[in-house]
Amino acid sequence: MSTFLDDCYLVGGSVRDEILGYEPTDYDYATSLTPDEIEAAVRELGRRPVGVGKRFGTIGFKWDGNWVEVTTFRSESYGKTRKPEVEFVSSISEDLGRRDFTMNAIAKRKGRYIDPFNGREDMSNQLIRAVGNPTIRFKEDPLRMLRACRFVSHLGFEIEATTMKSMQKHASRILSVSKERWGQELDKLLLGEDVADGLEVLQVSGLLKFILPELQIQVGYDQNSPHHGLELWEHTKGVVALAPKSIRWAALLHDVAKPLTRTEKPGRSNYIFHDVIGAEMVYGIGKRLKWSNERIKDVSDIVLHHLEEDSPLRP
Repeated sequence: MSTFLDDCYLVGGSVRDEILGYEPTDYDYATSLTPDEIEAAVRELGRRPVGVGKRFGTIGFKWDGNWVEVTTFRSESYGKTRKPEVEFVSSISEDLGRRDFTMNAIAKRKGRYIDPFNGREDMSNQLIRAVGNPTIRFKEDPLRMLRACRFVSHLGFEIEATTMKSMQKHASRILSVSKERWGQELDKLLLGEDVADGLEVLQVSGLLKFILPELQIQVGYDQNSPHHGLELWEHTKGVVALAPKSIRWAALLHDVAKPLTRTEKPGRSNYIFHDVIGAEMVYGIGKRLKWSNERIKDVSDIVLHHLEEDSPLRP
């Protein structure tokens, strides 16, 4: 059955996932129709429109068991806050120019790709590249830097050199983003198949020291232990990569207190009570990231007992 969606452009992550061979779970479309016109078209389909972001031009609805969002072509400008001023525009090219990374700035309609920023080539080369000037993109929305780390974790791509340099220069801007948004992106990062690479980019970019300074201390930290030949940050990334996805936060934080509890013996170091103090530190980190009390307790309990034989973090 032909619908108004046939004349819309499939955009963003939906196109990216399709090109990479994944089945999208949600579908994003862009159109020249106004929000009111989109609502009318959705009702003609016999569906209930949901104004998830109508003032930004977005109308959502359920279609064939999937969640669909249709957005009027728009451009965005930013002032002193992260909230954009939205202006509706007439072309798909203008709409794609506001997006974060080239792989997310591709549109498709009736089997034809619109790819003004060569996103398909970057995907072929496994590169995450900012659209246009990366400094402008990250000043517009600093959360995009954390999203780049998340994409590394999920796709196994590398960040293009100029984009990475801009991330390193502007990493402190992440402090203007709400801690809850940090937590949401980190949750997604920790679910990736290439999670160790995602965490490494989080550190190399400079974001780690602003988001989780307790872990930045681990970088280059020699544990001086016969049980752990790796420096502490390398050890932590390895434990996270091997851990079940459901407990990766606990894996990330299991040795968070080691640098604070070090004592010396001839030829080696001890870290007595790092499990106990680490469990206490989880409370502070969890509160910062706006976790629920139940989640804080669950992660803290695993950290507290991670040295025991039946710990899920034991190899």
